[in-house]
Amino acid sequence: MKNVTEFILLGLTQNPELQKLLFPVFLITYLMTLAGNLLISVTVFISPALGSPMYFFLSCLSIIDGFYSSSIVPKMIFDLISEKNTVSFNGCMTQLFAEHFFAAAEIILLIAMAYDRYVAICKPLHYMTIMSRLLCGLLVGMAGLLGFIHGGIQILFMVQLPFCGPNVIDHFICDLIPLLELACTDTHTLGPLIAANSGSLCLLTFSMLVVSYVIIVRSLRSYSSEGRRKALSTCASHVTVIILFFVPCSFLYLRPMTSFPADKAVTVFCTLVTPMLNPLIYTLRNAEVKNVMRKFWGHIMKTGDK
Repeated sequence: MKNVTEFILLGLTQNPELQKLLFPVFLITYLMTLAGNLLISVTVFISPALGSPMYFFLSCLSIIDGFYSSSIVPKMIFDLISEKNTVSFNGCMTQLFAEHFFAAAEIILLIAMAYDRYVAICKPLHYMTIMSRLLCGLLVGMAGLLGFIHGGIQILFMVQLPFCGPNVIDHFICDLIPLLELACTDTHTLGPLIAANSGSLCLLTFSMLVVSYVIIVRSLRSYSSEGRRKALSTCASHVTVIILFFVPCSFLYLRPMTSFPADKAVTVFCTLVTPMLNPLIYTLRNAEVKNVMRKFWGHIMKTGDK
């Protein structure tokens, strides 16, 4: 039974003055997110100097970040200046699928990036043999496939729930907990099962990443101090991105099935701020990427002056 054909989104805030203030801030941040991730992707794809598996994964991460942010943020920004903030039932389910598809794909890709660092540090002589183009392509394909399966499972659960009356979502996106609170049925059993699909993915993946870096750190005991410094430097950016992603993820899905006041702020952070920071984190800590970007933009400027 689905009498509800559309949902009303209360948005990030009901304060008109705050909405006017947030609109340019979020719009500029979103454009910076797209520009930064696009720059990383284009730079890696056109530069032979950045042809290693690590940079291939980085370019894929930037693409996923761009799509992940775009599945949520444009609607949120538009609703800040719109008088009627509604979304159709099908549109709501589409957004729910997209956000979980790209988020899950990013989680799996972070595992692939951790494996890449493990091979580079623990088995450096066999690195290029193990991390072949075929394996890298398979890992990225697996990230996309598992992300699609994860998002599909969420949708299969949600479309079976009856939405027969209340249709006001106290949020700016269609997500699991706000929708479960509107279902005209007892969700005490189904709710944790749906959340476990996301929560278990966060917990399992984070555990795997922690184990991988424990192994990496233990293997560094045989390195010289300079070798340890260089090896840890290559991992620092990845660890920072992992923390920025999994702390909000754990807050949103590893908890009881009820809405918290901080949910909106945490969602803004992981869908807008984190995708914007990822290119900066990898660029500012990587001299090789910065050098290639300087040459790339220098060439563009020279071409434009002719």
